[in-house]
Amino acid sequence: MKLREYEAKNVIKEAGIPVPAGFLIRSADELTPHLGALGTAFVLKAQVDVGGRGKAGGILMADAATGTKVAAELFGKQIKGLPVKEILAEQKLDIKHEYYLSITVDRTSKQPLILFTEAGGVEIEITARDHPELIRKVVANPLMRDLPPFMIRELIGKAPKEVGPVINRLYRIFIEKDAILAEINPLVTTPNGIFAADAKIIIDDNALGRQGIAVNRDLSDREREAEKHGFSYVELDGKIGVIGNGAGLTMATLDLIEYYGGKAANFLDVGGGAESERVMNAVRLVASVPTVKVIVVNLLGGITKCDEVAKGIIAAGISQKVIVRLAGTNEAEGRRLLSEKGYEMLDTMDLVVKKAVEVTA
Repeated sequence: MKLREYEAKNVIKEAGIPVPAGFLIRSADELTPHLGALGTAFVLKAQVDVGGRGKAGGILMADAATGTKVAAELFGKQIKGLPVKEILAEQKLDIKHEYYLSITVDRTSKQPLILFTEAGGVEIEITARDHPELIRKVVANPLMRDLPPFMIRELIGKAPKEVGPVINRLYRIFIEKDAILAEINPLVTTPNGIFAADAKIIIDDNALGRQGIAVNRDLSDREREAEKHGFSYVELDGKIGVIGNGAGLTMATLDLIEYYGGKAANFLDVGGGAESERVMNAVRLVASVPTVKVIVVNLLGGITKCDEVAKGIIAAGISQKVIVRLAGTNEAEGRRLLSEKGYEMLDTMDLVVKKAVEVTA
């Protein structure tokens, strides 16, 4: 789950990393009592869960005279389709230099990977693409509570020595908060010292309970509903709903849809041994996606019985067209039940997917 900027800054501030003075507001009027503490010029930053918000107009400069008006303007915006409900008002920093610091998980070594470069800021993606040699990297053993001095020296190069403790504190946060990403971009130097001007922390969804987080805010309503039923579910942006049993079969169905020029609306693995009620819930969930025009049900009956699948499809009672491929246990009975209700069944995954793509063309 992604923490919003103000939440991430609260975490790193508690760990001893300096952050700019700031306040969270949920309406323009809430800014007025804080104007004196923010100084003559300050920054208003939309708290939305998207990247690139600065380029999208989500970060605005203001002063005591214009602050309330600018805040009202920002609250009235949508940043990459998301409404602005919270704004972080922060003092403007006199920035001398911007650095980039992040810690993530290296998939090869399965250990924390720490990245640091003197070329921080909004163009970090361009730096990574065009000048990867500017980014220094080290892999750390997750059993270490602190990074050894030689590793920190290797990372910071000629950067100020004050950067070293920041790297170590961010590493501690990464480990203690079960993070899959901890990032400060930019980490800036100013006449008053070093500050984390922006911060991002993503906590491993599997560790939310251990971190005392009851609700995964990143999930959509449908993803939350899928989690309640125990489905493996990912929402996409196409028109073809997909229900399979087993991640491999379901992914193969998505791949085939792409191959034939279609776009899947979701990934839903209903799991093994699915009974009729479980299948019904899966079909209704996929049908609730506004973009879905047709649903492909592609199931192999092993411990899953095809007649139970058929009963679930029929009980769902949805308006969209459902195209079915069933094979395996009780296949003949499943086909009979669906045929009596007029459902279209085809013998192979290839034929089912081709037909679904035709329907959405």
